[in-house]
Amino acid sequence: MKLSRKVWILASIILIGALIAGCSNSSSGGAGGAGTQSTIALSDLSIGLSMQTMGGPYFVAQSNALERLCKEKGITFYSVDAGGNMTKQLSDIEDLLARDIDVLVINPTDPKGLIPITETATAQGVSVFIMDNSIDLAASYVSMIQSNNLDLGELTGVWFAQQMGNQEIRLGVLSGNQGNLLGVDRRIGVVKGIVEEQLRARNSTNFRIVTQGWGNWSQEGGLAAAEDMLQAAPNMNALVAENDSMALGALMAIESAGRASQITVFTPADGQKEALELIKAGRYGATGLNDPAAVAALTLDTIISYVSGNPVQKLINTVPAVITRDNVDQYYNPNSDF
Repeated sequence: MKLSRKVWILASIILIGALIAGCSNSSSGGAGGAGTQSTIALSDLSIGLSMQTMGGPYFVAQSNALERLCKEKGITFYSVDAGGNMTKQLSDIEDLLARDIDVLVINPTDPKGLIPITETATAQGVSVFIMDNSIDLAASYVSMIQSNNLDLGELTGVWFAQQMGNQEIRLGVLSGNQGNLLGVDRRIGVVKGIVEEQLRARNSTNFRIVTQGWGNWSQEGGLAAAEDMLQAAPNMNALVAENDSMALGALMAIESAGRASQITVFTPADGQKEALELIKAGRYGATGLNDPAAVAALTLDTIISYVSGNPVQKLINTVPAVITRDNVDQYYNPNSDF
């Protein structure tokens, strides 16, 4: 396989470098000698990125971060945008494979629909990495790198239950798109956090979901969905969106309806700059730390480790955290891309 040969060559270079370093240390008289460290040239490595969508600032920031890091290291980089369409993503990946790439990075639109293309890529000697969103475990991939969405949801749910105290929670759930495992983990995590915190505090629960909407991960979609949710559930007193972009749109709808003082808006992810500004102002409850640049950087670090001949874990998560008014200054960066 093409990549396997590259890994073998790189491993050989490392071994030779280690032998040379050992000889150098011996001839210099032991402890006082300075060894030489072999460096791996990445200029012959090519990476193709298939994004599920570029319809939100999170995805744009993530793609831009990976491209920037690849260019800094001299790695050839290609990227394509599926626009939320699985059929187009399959076609996009076929185009990337035709470019004779070494590594394929996928931010999947669908957890099961992309299984065959991962098998095709692997059969062609292309190493597949999954970034940010989840894919079915039956897919053929080296490693999946993402935020721990279940933990983010749970931490945020605990925070929200603590804010509400004994008040009944009538929650609206604003989701991204159906079948998206990332969204499933986030909303299940929130529910788990709320229920567990209420049980811990008083041995009973006072919580129900009164409506759900689908915002397709965008601010515009969140605005439209929230308008419908406000009509469907006039007794809603909280809205959780599965990302900041949709939450920002929902907040616009809620404020336009004059309901801002009645409905708490929060999300288990992402830590978008505009959301943090609203948290500082007291207009937005909380968000989860899901830095797109950090996920992109961790993805590239994992790829480089793998092509250098090192074993990598099948699942790699960033560290979760909840961002609230109490700690927002720790995370807010006005110059951030996201």
